[in-house]
Amino acid sequence: MEFTTLLIIIAQGLAVIAVLMTFCSYAVLAERKVSAWIQGRVGPNRTTLPVIGAIPIIGPILTRLGVFQPMADGLKFLFKEDLTPGHVNRNLFILAPVLALIPALVTVTVVPFGQYVTEAGEVFPLVLADLDIGILFILAVSSLGVYGIILAGWASNNKYSFLGGFRGSAQMISYELAMGLSVLPVFMWVNAPGGESALNLHAVVQTQEGVWLAIWQPLSAFIFLIALFAETNRLPFDMPEAETELVGGFHTEYGSFKFGLFFVAEYAHIIIGSAVFVVLFLGGWHLLPGVPLRIEGLLGAIVSVGIFVAKVAALVFVFIWVRWTLPRFRYDQVMALGWKVLLPLAIANLIFYALVIAAIDSLI
Repeated sequence: MEFTTLLIIIAQGLAVIAVLMTFCSYAVLAERKVSAWIQGRVGPNRTTLPVIGAIPIIGPILTRLGVFQPMADGLKFLFKEDLTPGHVNRNLFILAPVLALIPALVTVTVVPFGQYVTEAGEVFPLVLADLDIGILFILAVSSLGVYGIILAGWASNNKYSFLGGFRGSAQMISYELAMGLSVLPVFMWVNAPGGESALNLHAVVQTQEGVWLAIWQPLSAFIFLIALFAETNRLPFDMPEAETELVGGFHTEYGSFKFGLFFVAEYAHIIIGSAVFVVLFLGGWHLLPGVPLRIEGLLGAIVSVGIFVAKVAALVFVFIWVRWTLPRFRYDQVMALGWKVLLPLAIANLIFYALVIAAIDSLI
């Protein structure tokens, strides 16, 4: 590989990570503003930058919208005193938040976020790594994020933290099975007669030019979404944290920058999970079912990315909405839902679509 090509690849990766981190910071702002809206409050509306805040009309509007709040939050996490308790396993304690964030930054490399259509009609996905086994890569790498939670609970040498890490590992095992089984019918359909013979995520999006898979396979989409809530530890599945029971759960002993890494990792997993859901079930960058996006050139690429980002933002809003609407499940209810409801449903769903696709194959 030429040195110039390597530099271009590194620059593209850093650009995508920078965009993801920016989305994470403003997802936190969205969380605070939406929760304030649901609870009848104003939300963050004081933080400003002196230079921009002094601009008539525009400065006060941006301030009231809380646009500068993520910058203040980031600087606060970065410059607060970083205390490490004396009773912890220091090396693992420091490593845990890093391990929680890395999987999200790695999985984003295989998620297609748009397309480029040439004048000849060829379609190229906008993605850092167009793997044929993209979904397997995502499931494998994203599941490693739970090691950060387990290590944090173990290294903290704290009973609350240990219980949080234990819950996180049990929850991941319970819902990873249902999540994996829910996507199998998707790829069975993509490789069905008449479909594209491929296993990558771009092929899934192209298959949905006619009908989105959320319409054709609603139960698969529902199971995947519920499992996604559980995998990202969001309410009503935030068992590893459960403030009313475990103080702060696995990150009870964490503060300042290390806690900020856990915070960013959670939102990064939410954004990447939402992006994967959009790719698998909501048509990716196609605007509406039966209305494929075929705009050529740079304009088409920008439009496709804009549509994709809008869908992801809408799904992130659903995550926030659910968090501030539904109460937390009990731990036994979470386990029962995973093993006694979602897993049997996922198996039945897989068998049903296997029979349907076999019937279509025999007719063809």
